[in-house]
Amino acid sequence: MTMAGVADSLLADARARIEREIDATFDRLLPVPDDARARLIEAMRYAAIGGGKRVRPLLLIATAGMYGVDRDSAVRAATAIEAIHVYSLIHDDLPCMDDDGLRRGKPTVHIAFDEATAVLAGDSLHAFAFEVLADPQTCADPFVRVDLARALGAASGAHGMAGGQMMDMVAETAEFDLHTITRLQQLKTGALLGAAVEMGAILGKVPHDGRTHLHGYARDIGLAFQIVDDLIDHEGDASIAGKAVGKDEQAGKQTFLTLLGAERAREQARLLVDQAVEHLGQHGSEADLLRAIARYIIERDH
Repeated sequence: MTMAGVADSLLADARARIEREIDATFDRLLPVPDDARARLIEAMRYAAIGGGKRVRPLLLIATAGMYGVDRDSAVRAATAIEAIHVYSLIHDDLPCMDDDGLRRGKPTVHIAFDEATAVLAGDSLHAFAFEVLADPQTCADPFVRVDLARALGAASGAHGMAGGQMMDMVAETAEFDLHTITRLQQLKTGALLGAAVEMGAILGKVPHDGRTHLHGYARDIGLAFQIVDDLIDHEGDASIAGKAVGKDEQAGKQTFLTLLGAERAREQARLLVDQAVEHLGQHGSEADLLRAIARYIIERDH
């Protein structure tokens, strides 16, 4: 088998395993109660279980695995970051935001349930993430739990994902240059991807000054990920993407594609992934999964 074939097999096995583990954890931690809250929990489960690329959990697991972190502990932290990602998708799809009717190949939560339930499901998944991180079952060390919560909170709020979403909304009526678009995407998409890597390192008790190369890796794959998302929105097939495409152009948003053009943007994504892999040069085979994830980011079609 070629090196590329080995990497593909490694990634496929890792993705299949983390998908099973994340679904099982959500299933176990979100039982449907026999009372009036049932519809809320059903909406949370509908959004969280099944589907999705699970890139953020995979990044966290891959990073934690390099440092010998207990698998169960890493999976719980990975479930927390996926809960934040899912909550953001629920809210992004609402009529007051992107007004989308399709997500992960099925009706969005506000379509399958209703808008009020969708808002509450998103709110509850946000809270659920921090409940999981604060639980000693995730990690016995309280200082590690605090660091995990801090990293995820910083990546989720006004200085991370939510701030980037606000900039994205403004982009519909403003003229942004490449620097501003880059900053927007570093917050909207890159912050949570970076948090996944950071949280894996926190679980591994890697000192702050030992994470510089991981920060570089996460920064580069975050930008590459968004460039590919822009390409999928521009060129992709909704039936494959599992969501509506062509929305950025319809909204008149400035993106990497509008500023660079498709070919330059595609080449920039390749360069970013090459840089990301170079950041892992100090590691041996234990970083092969992170390398494979980086390559997958520019090869995906959804």
